[in-house]
Amino acid sequence: MPLAYDRHWLLTWTTYGTWLPGDARGFVSPISRESEHGKWTRENRPGVAYDQDLPERLEQSRQLLKGAPVFLRLPQAELLLGQFGETAIHRGWGLLAAAVMRAHAHLVVGVTGDPEPDALLRDFKAYGSRALNRRFSRPESGTWWTEGGSRAVCGSAGKGFSGLGGCGVGLSAGGEWR
Repeated sequence: MPLAYDRHWLLTWTTYGTWLPGDARGFVSPISRESEHGKWTRENRPGVAYDQDLPERLEQSRQLLKGAPVFLRLPQAELLLGQFGETAIHRGWGLLAAAVMRAHAHLVVGVTGDPEPDALLRDFKAYGSRALNRRFSRPESGTWWTEGGSRAVCGSAGKGFSGLGGCGVGLSAGGEWR
């Protein structure tokens, strides 16, 4: 594994059903709406303000769930940490930091070249799901994760990785283990 990477990514995603459109904490959703200027704008773009606290939308989202929300337990988180390390090694990436919480995960990944960040996110989630499915019962919904996730650049060639502050975001704790 290289000691220097061309780019560093902060990947974040949530477990299934734990952060729905309409949530009071705010949410990003692939919806469009008419702006004050009469133009339709897509709501899930960088720089667009988050929607938040829409109780009707939240209830509608709950009705569409295919199963109970997924909250990870400690043995599942430990399994995922190991699997994320294996995935990084298999792909030639560097897993520089990882946090698996009850309802979401954060990874800081160093890469050479310029792979698509969607591919990084997809691979970590897919290999993580396979590991969970082999050892634990598949969730009622059929999936461990929500669709998509966040991909933020933390540093690129010449800049290096100087900790999570270089990602331009802050991380917060996601609850106690049960």
